[in-house]
This record gives sequence, structure tokens and C-alpha cells, in this order.
Amino acid sequence: MIIHSDANENASFSPACMARGKHMRDIIILPGIGGSGEAHWQTHWETANPEMRRFQPADWDRPDLADWISALDRTVAASATPPLLVAHSLACLLVAHWQQVSSLAVAGAFLVAVPDPQSAAFPEEATGFADPPSQEMRFPTLIIASADDPFGTLDHVRARAALWGSGLVEIGPFGHINGQSGLENWGQGKALLTAFSAGLARLHPA
Repeated sequence: MIIHSDANENASFSPACMARGKHMRDIIILPGIGGSGEAHWQTHWETANPEMRRFQPADWDRPDLADWISALDRTVAASATPPLLVAHSLACLLVAHWQQVSSLAVAGAFLVAVPDPQSAAFPEEATGFADPPSQEMRFPTLIIASADDPFGTLDHVRARAALWGSGLVEIGPFGHINGQSGLENWGQGKALLTAFSAGLARLHPA
């Protein structure tokens, strides 16, 4: 596992945080196109943890950026305190677009498998999500990347992390870090999320 900790301080991530861990807050699960099926780690996490709830856009298979932004806005607004976003794939781009047009507060965003809209694998149905903002995000973010993700190279993810001011953890070859990756409950990811949340708690106690 490679950890890039020289990103903007907004990343709020330190490996030392992993030993701590009881700072979990309201968590919003943001699947990518198609939703996250039963084998996906997001579904495993949501099933096991009542603090996690999934946002609900009108259509998972034909994603409309405006609709997905509205769905995320509604879900964040329903939170009693600023929630932590856990996004996969296309939803990482959603978070980037959403935070530019919404003023609602979130604690931070855990961004897994950020896709490259210019890659040949990027779904045509999701072209409305292309050209995400390139400015630093307005809240802490941590990107988790695979070495052999067909939807985005490590070079692309590293560049995106620099633009967004994100921390970056490279976990090795795990494909698109999805249901096909065989991660099931993905213990490593849970440890990284717990560490990230602990760092956020020190910055902004709930």
C-alpha cells in the first residue's frame, strides 16, 4: 500500500489515525452507475452499519447529473450533522460537481476508484458527469486507488488528487475496487475510512 501524504492538508489523513477509531458519524453511501450490487463492499458496509444510508437518484443506469446532484443534496440536508460521503466510481465525480453548486456542509468525502472521463471504458451514459471541477474541494477528501483500474490510470488519479487537494492511498491491483474485485466486506477499506473519520473528528468534533 502506498500512501501519498504530501497532498493538501485538507486530506486530514494520517496512518497513525488507524489505531484510533471510534469517530464514525452519519455516513452517506454514493454508488456509481448501476448502483452497487450485493457483492459490492458498499452494500456490505451499508447492511452491517445502521449509520450508513444510500442516496437515491431517479435512475442508476441512465445517470443524469442534475438529478444525482438533487438526490445528494436532499440526503445531505436530511442529516442532523455534516455527514461523511463514501463515493465509488462515477459518484466521485458527482461529489466534485455537487460541492461546487451546493452550500450544504459535509465532514469530508472518501473517494474510491475515481474514473477518468477520457478513458475508453467510461460509460457513454455518464458523459454529463465529465469535466469535473479542477479546483480544490471545499472539504477534506481522501482518494483510494487501484493499480490496475480499467476506468482510470494511477497517473490520472494522482493528477486528480493534486487538483482536488486530496490525500491518496494506492492499495495495489484490485481492478475497479467493486463487486468483481472480491473484496466482500473490504476490511482494509473500513480501516482507511475509520482513520480518515478520526482525522476529521480532530479537526471538527461532532
